[in-house]
Amino acid sequence: MPEIGTFVRTSLRWWIFAVILVADVLDLLSTTVTNIAVPTILRDLHAPPSLTPWLGSAYSLTLGSVLVIGGRIGDRYGYRRSFLIGGAGFTAASLLCALAWNPASIVPARLLQGVFGALLIPQGFSILLRAFPRAELGRVFGLFGPLMAVGSISGPVVAGLLIQANPLGLGWRGVFVANAVLGLAVFLTGVRVLPRDPGRPAAVIDPLASVLLMLGVLGVLGGLVQSADHGWDARPVLAIVLGVAGLALFTLHQLRSDDPLLAPSLFRDRGFVTGVLLGALFSAVVAGLLYVTSLYLQDGLRLVPSQTAETMAPLSVGIIIASFSARGLIARHGRRVVAAGLALIGAGVLCYLILVGADGRSIWPLTAPLFLCGLGMGCCFGSIFAVALGDVGAEESGSASGTLNAVQQLSNAVGAAGVSTIFLAVGAAHGMRAGVFTVLLAVLGVIVLCGLCLPLLPRTAAADHH
Repeated sequence: MPEIGTFVRTSLRWWIFAVILVADVLDLLSTTVTNIAVPTILRDLHAPPSLTPWLGSAYSLTLGSVLVIGGRIGDRYGYRRSFLIGGAGFTAASLLCALAWNPASIVPARLLQGVFGALLIPQGFSILLRAFPRAELGRVFGLFGPLMAVGSISGPVVAGLLIQANPLGLGWRGVFVANAVLGLAVFLTGVRVLPRDPGRPAAVIDPLASVLLMLGVLGVLGGLVQSADHGWDARPVLAIVLGVAGLALFTLHQLRSDDPLLAPSLFRDRGFVTGVLLGALFSAVVAGLLYVTSLYLQDGLRLVPSQTAETMAPLSVGIIIASFSARGLIARHGRRVVAAGLALIGAGVLCYLILVGADGRSIWPLTAPLFLCGLGMGCCFGSIFAVALGDVGAEESGSASGTLNAVQQLSNAVGAAGVSTIFLAVGAAHGMRAGVFTVLLAVLGVIVLCGLCLPLLPRTAAADHH
């Protein structure tokens, strides 16, 4: 395998690109497969409904919590070594998910998936920066958004088809076996093609910061999940209070640290702070909306997994169309692309809300509002963070990108848990239709709030976004 800093021939560069791309798609699949598989997993493992938020958010929780320190580990010990260890651990954790024998065994396996994913994912761009000449980087990074959008359709569709086809009698376990097979392919190919690098022993790793962040988010998330089962008694309230305390300690630790995980100067940038807030709200409601839609279609309308995947496919098609279309508009129009995306999502959610309120049993009419939501999501996925980086200096762009990535993953976890908790609580008391109606109202409210944040964003995207 080549050494970093030496010439990497063209054909090998694109093999490296393929390995990094498949690893990122694997992360996307791991985030979305449970959207379809959860009801089947719950039935097979005889699990209580309260496990639903955990299955959807466990992976994103640890991934987002450990992501920043995962990048630091790559800096210190080498990107290739960290990537390969992450890939091997991710593959093993996927097999543990497939072998889960009861509810108590699958959630820790999902958490472990996220830990190794956090070691795998951050190394990708650092490896690409060293494998490609600067003149080709624009083309390389410009391909990522649309190709990842294409990958977004794969998770729910593959999960639905695998569960329905039931190869070798695996059922939902086949979803995680497929994850493991892809992970093994990434590892074996990576061993052959990824360039070596020595690492930087002087790079500082601060595990305390990551532990405080993870425990803080875990407390808030645990409180939300427990409230679905126990109501707002002492247990969920105490968990949330402890979680907030953990996040406060994390903030104090960062302020006093000589080498903080998050650059303090970033949070004096109004546009960046607004982008973090808007990105967190957007990621949370999108993750929650996708998760609850899948639960409603299967538990409320009694669709099988393959029918659920077909019904939700227009949403993914919308994401793909808008991602390709918006790619060339972000640099010129900046936050206007975000505004268009939020307007499309708002229109889609409003139509969805009207259909559920008027009938609640129709399936095919839902495809139109889901397509609108997909178009809006495709406009926003790349543009929100690109615009948030618009006023960030080049010397802070790495820390800023890592912060936004971690915020997105944590928001996915909290959104899936929080929104599904609302759905389950209202659904248990008033029926599934009332549950999804309440969730849609909440999502619409958050989209409006995101719209109100828009004037505080930078007008244009970062100049080097593409």
